[in-house]
Amino acid sequence: MLDPPPPRMTMTTQAVLRMFVEEPATIRYGLEIGAITGLPSGTIHPILARLENIGWVESDWEQIDPKQEGQPRRRYYRLSERGLTMARQSLAEVNAARAKLTGRLRVIGDLS
Repeated sequence: MLDPPPPRMTMTTQAVLRMFVEEPATIRYGLEIGAITGLPSGTIHPILARLENIGWVESDWEQIDPKQEGQPRRRYYRLSERGLTMARQSLAEVNAARAKLTGRLRVIGDLS
């Protein structure tokens, strides 16, 4: 079975992955991820769904009775082992590409 292709490494996807990689053992819920990354819920949840579909992120629902607790259940997310490896690799590739581009732009600027 082939591995699914990695996600598009948009700036928002990078922000979510960096948040997970910085504290890989920490389990977080959507609003918390939004507060940390500065991204709105409508941006975060599609990213989390894509990452979960390719096996990089795992999720579980909070085990509470919403009526008794007076709040809806939260869905908690964490990086899978594979996800941690792939996220680190993908972020390193993005950083290397960015550094290479920045170096080229400096050379062009020096030629001007």
